[in-house]
Formats: sequence, C-alpha cells, structure tokens
Amino acid sequence: MWHRLILILVFGLSACGLLKEKSVDQSQWSANKFYSEAKEELNNGNYAAAIKLFEALEARYPYGRYAQQAQLETAYAYYKDQQQASAIAAADRFIQLYPHHPNLDYAYYIKGLANFHDDLGILGYITSKIINQDMSERDSKAARESFENFKELATRFPRSKYTPDALKRMAHLVNVVAKSEIYVARYYMKRKAYVAAVRRAQFVLEEYPQTPATEEALYIMARAYDEMGLTDLRDDVERVMRKNFPESEFLSDSGPLGKKSWWKIW
Repeated sequence: MWHRLILILVFGLSACGLLKEKSVDQSQWSANKFYSEAKEELNNGNYAAAIKLFEALEARYPYGRYAQQAQLETAYAYYKDQQQASAIAAADRFIQLYPHHPNLDYAYYIKGLANFHDDLGILGYITSKIINQDMSERDSKAARESFENFKELATRFPRSKYTPDALKRMAHLVNVVAKSEIYVARYYMKRKAYVAAVRRAQFVLEEYPQTPATEEALYIMARAYDEMGLTDLRDDVERVMRKNFPESEFLSDSGPLGKKSWWKIW
C-alpha cells in the first residue's frame, strides 16, 4: 500500500516537473532574459541547459552583443561539459565571425583549454589511472594543438589576463610533447628500429633542447649507435652526455653506455 502511494507521488511530481518545463513560454523573452537564464544555468553547473538557452538566444537574436557573448559562453559551456570538439568548434566559429572582437583572446584561451584537457575526460582519466599512463604516452596531437592555441594567444595578446596562465601551460606542454617523442623512440628501440629511434631522439634535441627529455634522448642515441655498431658516434654522444648530465641514471661508471643493459632502464 505504502509502496504504491510513494510511486504515485513520485510519478506525480515528475509529471508536474515535466508540465512545468513544457509550460515555459520563451516567445516573449528578450535577449537579456535568454542570457540571464542561460548564465544562471551555467553558474549552477547545468551545462546542457545553458547551451540550449545560449543557442536559442543566438537563433532568436542573431545580431548584437548578446548573440556574440552567447557564442563565447557556449564554447565555455561545451568545455565544462567535457565536449572538447564542440568547444573548439564554437571557439573557431567565434574567431572567424568576429576577428576584431575585444574578447577574442578568450576564444583562443578556450581552444587551448579544450585541447589541453582533450585526454582528460572521464574515460581517459580512468584509463590513465589503471595503466599508469601519462599524457605523453598517448597521441600528442591535442597537446601540440593546445600549445599552438596558447602560443597564438600569448603572441597576439601579450597583455591579456589569460596570457600568464597560457604561458605556464605552454611550458608544461613542451615537456609533454618532448616526452611523447621519447616514448616513440623507446618503441622503436624495443623493436630494433634503430635508425628511426635515432631520428626521434635527434628531433627532441633539435626542437626541445631545454626540456628534461634531452637526457634520455642522448642515451637513446648512444644505445642505438651501439646496437648498429657505430662505436665512434656512440662515444661522441656519450661524451656529450657525460658533460651535460654527469649524474644521469643512464650512465655507467664501469664503462661506455653500450655496456649497460638497456632493459634494466625501462
């Protein structure tokens, strides 16, 4: 008896909620009304509802400052809702439509953030925790794009309030991309593709010389040259490594790098 009564009450309340939602008449809403309602949903974390209202605002009032701001807010709402591709698309659309807008820096910032967190969705987060995999061990395409977004922001808008954070993220992303190249070089080494491993390591040294990845890049080159029997090149790289990283964990006190077991390192 009580169970039936509870179910009736639950369904009754749900029906009332649906009726209330359907009864909202937006036909007379002003642009300001749409915007304020959407912002309230956004501030409350109801991102899907906020997106619908912002898009309704733009459709009803396609011109003016509210429509322009709604596009930016839509990009942000998509980003907060972990819909990175949609956030980037919305930001790109704003950049194309309003290339001289005073808030253009924010659009680039949103793009950078969306790409920065591209691997940090729920599934990616759980996967990385389970297999102890960091961002550098996955496809670095998003990291590269994020770096370029932040770089454009910092270059075009050096005085933007978003630039300091963008610069910090760029410093992190450089290390991420460099580490991803090292990960690929390791892959080639394990499969005895020594020439390819050397090329990857050289790329790190040329493009990311100030990152921590350079230490291992030198070691990979030395090991690859040793495996190919190019002892002169191996010894040259080892001398460079010993000079720049005398305390490196990859160095052997007993002899050249070629004498150390590769598989004990990883």
